[in-house]
Parts: sequence; structure tokens; C-alpha cells
Amino acid sequence: MTEPGPGTAETRDQPAITGRAAPAAPAAARRTSLLVTLVLGGLTAVPPLSMDMYLPALPQVTAALHSPAATVQLTLTTCLAGMALGQMIVGPMSDKWGRRRPLLAGMVIYILATALCALATNAEILIAFRLLQGLAGAAGIVIARAVVRDLYDGVAMARFFSTLMLISGVAPVVAPLIGGQILRITDWRGVFVVLTVVGVALTLLVWRTLKETLPPERRHPGGLGAALRTMRDLLADRVFSGYLLVGAFAFAALFAYISASPFVVQEIYGASPQTFSLLFGLNSVGLVAVGQINGKLLVGRVGLDTVLGTGLAVIAVAAGALLAMSSGVFGHVGLVPMAAGLFVLMAAMGLVMPSTNTLALLRTPHAAGSASALLGTSTFLLGSVASPLVGIAGERTAVPMALVQLSCAVLALVSFLGLCRPWQRRGERTASGERTRL
Repeated sequence: MTEPGPGTAETRDQPAITGRAAPAAPAAARRTSLLVTLVLGGLTAVPPLSMDMYLPALPQVTAALHSPAATVQLTLTTCLAGMALGQMIVGPMSDKWGRRRPLLAGMVIYILATALCALATNAEILIAFRLLQGLAGAAGIVIARAVVRDLYDGVAMARFFSTLMLISGVAPVVAPLIGGQILRITDWRGVFVVLTVVGVALTLLVWRTLKETLPPERRHPGGLGAALRTMRDLLADRVFSGYLLVGAFAFAALFAYISASPFVVQEIYGASPQTFSLLFGLNSVGLVAVGQINGKLLVGRVGLDTVLGTGLAVIAVAAGALLAMSSGVFGHVGLVPMAAGLFVLMAAMGLVMPSTNTLALLRTPHAAGSASALLGTSTFLLGSVASPLVGIAGERTAVPMALVQLSCAVLALVSFLGLCRPWQRRGERTASGERTRL
């Protein structure tokens, strides 16, 4: 059994994760260039850009390809499924062959798949290429997280994840707006042309600016069997699995909001599309702003587990208030109280998401790619389960949305308290030797 690397969290009852790779080299609190930071942020933004830029074009695709709306909806489902599965493939590959080669290969395939989407002549072909696009696009998000783990440790890693949130958090907001503007000058195929250009630009920037961050002596030998054993060992770590579930359930609550909010705000409360867009953008700004407050002010002063627990508690309270309002406990409430509850819930995600990624990856310096894959796949899978549940009672009630959000928040808290058990773990030393409360 290998000794835990710097920044791993060791409990009295939980052994270190096994692995054949050499112990991780100390991850110093390094500073990356602004360009590299933007590139990593761009890679994490590829999935929301691929999904959300395409949304305004769905009616056009349905008409142009003479396909039922349900069939065209599969172009979203398959892309999401591809992103979930792709992370499970690319993450272990990056632990074996380094970060650059799998990332560049994935980006090249992403470019080809996206270009072929623009040339699709029927819905079935488009569905197939969207699946390939999702599989390849997953390389960006999973390897970006692994690169951050290679370069940073402890407090520095938490701060960098908060910085990435500033970039990736804006993408879902601006993507539909960009897609709508593209449709003003061209048809739905133009959306994929623009995504192809974005892919080419990112690939060139990765080639020129992003150096290999995983040296050969820290790579994992072996094939599929070794990768599966590594993932098994990761999941056997109670604390890592706890943080994985915390992040996945929190992301499912976020997905429930994204799926239901257009109907809740517009159909139930009668807001205009412009008002909905304004509220959606405001909530996204709240998430990003709190993420930056976390990275700039809280990290290093307040323990990451304390920040995470506080964020989860706020999400649970906000979801409970939303459920009470939507079920009539306070009588009829207008849009403003509901919008306030959604804003608080979304803003608290800025505390939860960077802290969860950091605390999970701190335990896995020897298998950051596989760990990143498990983190990403779990969030996409639980998010895809939560999305259809919010519409189970129709479009005229917000109760399912609030109930799903509250259930996810409670399950995240149970995972945090029952599996992570932060009070049992001692403070850990960062690579610089300073004691950090994690």
C-alpha cells in the first residue's frame, strides 16, 4: 500500500488508497499564467457550450430534419450521456499516458464530430454525432480538473477551482444568448460551425500553452483492468465516496433548477421570457460571485469542510422554504419570494462546488484523472435523473422542483455527515508544510 501523497486526508479508520504509481510529487502553490487559466476555464466550459448554444435551435432542427420533437430531444440526451461516459474513459487514460495526449486527441475528435453535426442530413445521424461529440468533449472537463490537481494542493487548489467557476459559470448563461444571435444570421447548422471554430481555437491554445503536468514517474501502468481496480479503490475510500455523493446530489439540485425554472417562472408565475432571462442571469451571477468570495476571502481563513457544510445547510434551508412556498404553507406567494429562494439556493452552490472538488481530489494525488472521471460522471448521471423528476406533476406546480431540491440537499448533508465525518480527521499539511484546516 502506498503512502498517501501530500494533501490527502487520512482518517483513523480509513486506510490510504492503494495504487501502483509512485507517490505524488509535492504540488506547490504555483501560479499559472492568465492564458493557461483561461484555457482550463474554456475546457470546463465546453460541455455547457455544447449543450446550451444548441437549445434555441431545437425547433429549427425539428422542422429541417422532419423529425418528431421527441426524437430531436434525443440529441440533447445522447450528448449528455456521452459526456458522462466519456469522462470514465478519458480520466484513466490521462493517468496512464499523461494529460496532453488524451486531451489533444479528445479535442480533435470533438472538432470532427461537431463539424459532422453541421452536415447531418437526418435526426439519426445527428444523434450519433452528438453522442460522439459528448464523448470527446468530456476530455476537456475531466482533464482540466486533473491538471488543477497536478499543479495545486490544499488552499491553492480551492482558490483555483473558485477562479475556474468564474469562467465556467458564465458559459451556461451566455451560451443560449450566443445561440440565439447565431440563428439571426444563419440556421441551426451555424451553431455547430461556431462550436467547431471554438474547438479549433481551444485545441491550438492547448497545443501551444498547456504543458504536460503529469510526469512519467507518476503515471499508472496497466490497461483496462488496472483502471477499473483504481476506480474500485477510489470508491472504497469512504471519505472520497462521501465527497463524490455530496457533489453529485448538490449538482442534481442545480439540474432540477435548470430544468424546471423556465416553467416555474413563466408558466406558474406569469413572467415574460425577458424576466426569466434576467432572473436566470442574476442567479448565475450570484453563484459566480459567492464562488469568488469563497476563493478570495474564505479559503485559507475558514476550513473547507466548514465552508462546505455551511453551503449545504443554506441549500437545504432554501429548498425547504421553496417547498413551503410552492405547497401553499404561506398561502399564495408571488414571484419575488420564489425568486429570492432560488437565488439563495443557487448562490450557495458557489460554496459547495469548489469545496467538494478540492476535498475529493486532495485524497487522490496518485489517480487524479480517474478521480476526476468519477466526480464528473456521478454529477452528470444524478443530474440526468433529477431533470425529468421535476416535471412529474405537470407544468403548473413548483412542488416537484422544490421537493427534488430538498431531497437532494438532505441526501448531500447525510453523505457529508455520515461518510465524510470531517470532525474525525486531523488538519493536514499542505506541500509547503503549513497546517491547513480542511
